[in-house]
Amino acid sequence: MIAGDRTSLEWYRFDDLSPALLYEVLQFRQAIFVVEQGCAFPDLDGRDQGAHHLLLRLDGGLAGCLRLIPFTDELRVAIGRVAVGEPFRGRGFARLLMMEALARCRRDYPDCAVTLSGQTYLAPFYETLGFAVTSAPYDDYGLSHVDMKLIPSPASRERVADAKRRPGEGQRD
Repeated sequence: MIAGDRTSLEWYRFDDLSPALLYEVLQFRQAIFVVEQGCAFPDLDGRDQGAHHLLLRLDGGLAGCLRLIPFTDELRVAIGRVAVGEPFRGRGFARLLMMEALARCRRDYPDCAVTLSGQTYLAPFYETLGFAVTSAPYDDYGLSHVDMKLIPSPASRERVADAKRRPGEGQRD
């Protein structure tokens, strides 16, 4: 699993990424999504500039990352480019990244739906985090993907409703 003192998670806005750090992130994503998966796709899609980037480091080296893209006009936030380096897989790092991203969504975007487009074989993993498949499988540059949406639990829906309720409103003595 995860050895706490050896790992760190840090959020960055695009403008906060130094040229060297941006290069490191893009090289990391390319190594996984383009080279390892043999998928020539436009990783540089123009969405990084408006995204929040979460980096996971293990012993100082980049072990994983993801991006969170707010579409506030659509009341939606998308999690994407979830990647964990091959030597670090099977140790809970993808779950750690996702849990931090979901916490950020709850904190910063409580009124927004949380969506993602994931590789079909990873749908069971995302389902353990509360996501449900919302599309039939489709081809995305040669890899099977499905769209998914976070389905809030009844308890979390009640917490959101409670947080929105003004003091005394809707409550009986």
